[in-house]
Amino acid sequence: MIELDSFSKKYSSSKKESFFVDNISFSVKKCTITGLLGPNGSGKTTILKGITANHYASSGNIFIYDENGNKINVGENPQKALSLIGYVPEKSILPPDISVLDFLNSVASFHGLQGIDKENALKKVIHDCNIEDVLLKKNKTLSKGYAQRVSFAQALIFDPPNLILDEPISGLDPAQIIQMRKLIKKLSLTKSILLSTHILQEAVALCDDIQIISNGKLVASGTEDVIIKNSKSTSLEEAFMKLISKEDIH
Repeated sequence: MIELDSFSKKYSSSKKESFFVDNISFSVKKCTITGLLGPNGSGKTTILKGITANHYASSGNIFIYDENGNKINVGENPQKALSLIGYVPEKSILPPDISVLDFLNSVASFHGLQGIDKENALKKVIHDCNIEDVLLKKNKTLSKGYAQRVSFAQALIFDPPNLILDEPISGLDPAQIIQMRKLIKKLSLTKSILLSTHILQEAVALCDDIQIISNGKLVASGTEDVIIKNSKSTSLEEAFMKLISKEDIH
């Protein structure tokens, strides 16, 4: 589980102090997919950086929960918090000149896996991510779809209870999108997943609940039906446009 409690991130200019994101609170429950939906520049990346300890809260807290329900404050214990999170970035950052298998071996070793545990972890992610056919290929030769699957594999190899997915279907073709959706749905059976996207169709297709961000503020939260009802709309598309337009006025 992931919990944001009044998370804010400020920046200062010569004239005034402003917010990248302001007073954001929501949780990603176990075995659910929560969508973080907003236009480009809305604050989604700032939130993801806070969760992954790339920067710390100006105020508020972010907690990561382990399998036993113990919560870890990211600001107080980032190393422990990060041991509970698998992260798939929008753009796969894979070392270009080594093979997929060598890369995954090194990631497993980095996370302290050895012997039979390492062997079993490798077998599982290779199977789950369907990358058997490219294990001996260098990362730089991979198609966008395979590179994304390898990125998933590196995030999953140490079996974290929480997953952060940043625009996971960006640049994929229709067949690859279908395959990626199936993988994400399968992973949600055992993990808490936060999926950041600016694509409405992905939020509808995958997410159990949605957090809509606009101009650094949380403007709606809930299931698709709840957001539509509360905004007096007939579709998520209509609700989304109403909510971000309303925020732009202020």
